[in-house]
Amino acid sequence: MNPNELAVELHKKYQGKITIALRDTDELDRAKLSAYYSPGVGAISKLIAEDHSKLSEYTWTNNLVAVISDGSAVLGLGNLGPEGAMPVMEGKALLFKHLANIDSVPIVLNVHTADEIVATVKAMALSFGAINLEDIAAPICFEVEERLKAELSIPIMHDDQHGTATVTLAGLINACKLTGRKLSECKIAIVGAGAAGVAVAKLLQEYADPQIIAVDSKGIIGHDRTDLNESKQLLLEFTNKDNVSGTLEDAVRDADVFIGVSSAGLLTQDMVRSMAKDPIIFALANPDPEITPEDAKAAGAAVIATGRSDFPNQVNNAIAFPGIFRGALDNKVNQITDKHKIAAAEAIASLVENVTADEIIPSVFNDQLVPTISNVIR
Repeated sequence: MNPNELAVELHKKYQGKITIALRDTDELDRAKLSAYYSPGVGAISKLIAEDHSKLSEYTWTNNLVAVISDGSAVLGLGNLGPEGAMPVMEGKALLFKHLANIDSVPIVLNVHTADEIVATVKAMALSFGAINLEDIAAPICFEVEERLKAELSIPIMHDDQHGTATVTLAGLINACKLTGRKLSECKIAIVGAGAAGVAVAKLLQEYADPQIIAVDSKGIIGHDRTDLNESKQLLLEFTNKDNVSGTLEDAVRDADVFIGVSSAGLLTQDMVRSMAKDPIIFALANPDPEITPEDAKAAGAAVIATGRSDFPNQVNNAIAFPGIFRGALDNKVNQITDKHKIAAAEAIASLVENVTADEIIPSVFNDQLVPTISNVIR
């Protein structure tokens, strides 16, 4: 049975993927009923009302994440609306629970401007210990996240941006080790300047300040372009320092690394052959990569990663976000920073004991992922 058929069968069978369970699984007797609800619960309400810091000590907010989307950029499928986003948000909640024992609630919003999303999330934020933003289209996602980080005192992370960036950095650390490179000396071409592409570029710049050229659907992003939105203009503060112009073909010539977060089939074998010796290819478009691993390898790529689970080296956000949120909740971290993401990337990279071309990134099922990552989120 192919994955699509299995998905339909399982979702139909279970009518969703998550449920709410009780922490106290012993029998509910009369004494407990009066303690957990009226009249005893009133004492807890008064206690929290007098000291708001006790909310997480006496309620499930200590281990609760809201997984929030407006459905405007679902997976690689585009704007499917809030209804179409719900299965993905449920899937995120499943991963939180299965991988990190974090409770989470999937929430889809039928509002789509930055002001509306921010206002709605702020209105419900007291009910949660952290917020995972998901599948919100660029450039609105940048404003939404920055405003919520500034206005709330709980961890906020847009996983499409930072989960991708963290796992990409982890993979590049090991890919550079394998090919004898220093990341700081690499020329990197990034195709795709949406949420993931911008976040990857920013984190690589923060970590190693390599030479980065970003490319969108109209070509290289440079100072001569007059059609750039604000987030692409900000990229020019640290990318394309020589202000070159041209196409993707021009951007990848002599590049050490290609990172694709765009769409299928953009990278040709001839482009790979034009890159530096033993090039590193991260073709992360889903469901179909910018170049297939077979074609990239035939053209001389030394290391290849994709976003798919049926090829080696899957850049999967689930490798990073459960451990990051586990650490943020456990260690009372109010804001997830670039230092946290870099520490998480280094922790992820360290879990690959014997780096090979087919193993630069640990499996999402590695039981050391969550504890190793959470330990560095402080």
